[in-house]
Amino acid sequence: MNAPDTNQAGDGPVTDSVFDEGRTQSDLEARILEPLGRVVKGQPRVLRQIAVTLLARGHALIEGVPGTAKTLAVRALARTLGLEFGRVQFTPDLMPTDLVGVSLLDASRTAFQYRPGPIFTDLLLADAIHRAPTPPQAALLEAMEERQVTIDGESRPLPPAFTVFATQNPVEYEGTYPLPEAQLDRFLLKIVVDYPEEDAERAILDRYSDGFRSDDVKSFGIDAAMSAEAVEEHRRGADAVHVDERIRSYITDVVRATRSHPSFALGASPRAGVALFLATRAEAYLSGRDFVMPDDVKRLAFPVLRHRVLLTADAEVEGRTSDQELRRLLESLEAPR
Repeated sequence: MNAPDTNQAGDGPVTDSVFDEGRTQSDLEARILEPLGRVVKGQPRVLRQIAVTLLARGHALIEGVPGTAKTLAVRALARTLGLEFGRVQFTPDLMPTDLVGVSLLDASRTAFQYRPGPIFTDLLLADAIHRAPTPPQAALLEAMEERQVTIDGESRPLPPAFTVFATQNPVEYEGTYPLPEAQLDRFLLKIVVDYPEEDAERAILDRYSDGFRSDDVKSFGIDAAMSAEAVEEHRRGADAVHVDERIRSYITDVVRATRSHPSFALGASPRAGVALFLATRAEAYLSGRDFVMPDDVKRLAFPVLRHRVLLTADAEVEGRTSDQELRRLLESLEAPR
């Protein structure tokens, strides 16, 4: 898929701040995003989108160069929500059993005993997912889609809060296995992580001067704001957010417009419309609203669609990006009032 426009990864014609100007911060934002912002400096949009991913019961592909706090953001989210964090380093020799577990012979019982793999966790960081070959990627696909894994013909359910945050490096190509479109389509959002601003980089050094360590969650200075049960309750709250018929039509118009846009060789599938619908409900709920607004659609259209469209050869030669073309597409469509 095409590289996003990282210079404009603010995701559309809306504010890139954590909280929109002119509105009151919601209680949920205060409980989740404020603690995360104390740990991960200068990435408010990224933190908000990983929270949206979790509330919408989706999975996210996080793309950024090394050292931009991708792993730290997910670890901090797990700490804030009181969830279990698991990490798998994807490598060319990774086997599916390294991910989902394996049945081993127990000599004392003369029977096979199943040993669960690291996939049995709440928040799974699939680090450098593009470095693993097809078999482990396929094993992860079942877990993402069905929230279960199949071992020796037996299906084993994953924890209710199970969410995959997969990372990839946009400038690394040697020895990598690009994700197929079918798997990319299973990610609710593709979150682009850019370099933080200068003030934020100075604040990062100040944190380390005060004793912060990225490998020690105790140094984060945050405590669990809720539990796995509370997370599930908030997910049900997001499910109850109202999406007006005009907003649903707007979402459909945006998705269908990608299929006739002259710069896209491949448009978004109907699953993309469902993803945009679910993401906007979560965004509204996180904002403390029980209804979706057109700006929610504009804001989430970029991370929902950027990995689901494919630029034409001419557009790529001219140096255009999927984000730039999605911006033009949104500007050409009339939003509900």
